[in-house]
Amino acid sequence: MAVMAASSEKLLTGLVAATFTPLTEEGEINIKEIGPYVDYLTERQGVIKIFVNGTTGESMSLTVAERKLLAEEWCKKAKGKMDHVAVHVGCMSLKDSQDLALHAAQIKADSIAVISPSFFKPKNAHALRSYLKAVASAAPNLPFYYYHIPSITGVNVLVRDLLVGIEEEIPSFRGVKFSGIDLMDFGLCFSLMKPNWSLLYGVDEQMLSGLVLGADGAVGSTYNYVGCQFNKLLSAFEKGELVEARTIQFKLQDFLGLAMKLGFDVGVNKQLMVEVSGLSLGPPRFPVMPCHPDVAASIKHKYESIFPQC
Repeated sequence: MAVMAASSEKLLTGLVAATFTPLTEEGEINIKEIGPYVDYLTERQGVIKIFVNGTTGESMSLTVAERKLLAEEWCKKAKGKMDHVAVHVGCMSLKDSQDLALHAAQIKADSIAVISPSFFKPKNAHALRSYLKAVASAAPNLPFYYYHIPSITGVNVLVRDLLVGIEEEIPSFRGVKFSGIDLMDFGLCFSLMKPNWSLLYGVDEQMLSGLVLGADGAVGSTYNYVGCQFNKLLSAFEKGELVEARTIQFKLQDFLGLAMKLGFDVGVNKQLMVEVSGLSLGPPRFPVMPCHPDVAASIKHKYESIFPQC
């Protein structure tokens, strides 16, 4: 694992929940639910690090103004209760991304992350690195992470190619949220690691594989409601108790296997969080469709049969 950054920075490591965006039934931001959400994560799941306004948070369906409102409220409510708030600021527009990056610095987020644009796609590592550099320049003192998720963006630039010389172009660069299934690419990134970087794995059902290769932590949506179990997995792995760690990983695979058969997406995932946590998170925003009640009931039943309360 990577060496910790200077004490003035909070390197993103360990278990990180990618948060959902609370909405009203009418589809408007439900800001009042963020405080109870923070309390649920810290008190019930033992999760003290969050990644907000990402894929799980439906960022690309939100306006810039909504994303600023959410980021500010997450930072405000997490203060004194959580160790790290990473704000995703990636957009299709470079100017919007820069605007959100500057705002994240102003509200004292702990770090920012940026996804690749996916309408006009960067064709190679140089183009992607240039885009990331331009975003990072808007908040040069804020730790900066690249958010790699090719299944969503369709951008298949190898991360190991992106990392070559990136610290010279982006001094604030601190690592990658690697949400891809190419474990060879992920593994080869470690030969390029710097002491003040962290590599986090972002495919929940393969978390243990990422840890074995050297991941400094994991970012995922299911850690919102099974975070307590995955904290146990992390602890078991660190102690060398691989059988126990593998058992927990297999449980999530069993659970997600059913969920995927039933059409697991952001809408279904969000409704499951509502069912498990009791929080009022509302429906997803179109074009993501709300989860059918029968689907939610089936997945919740599977969840309760596999995961006991922590």
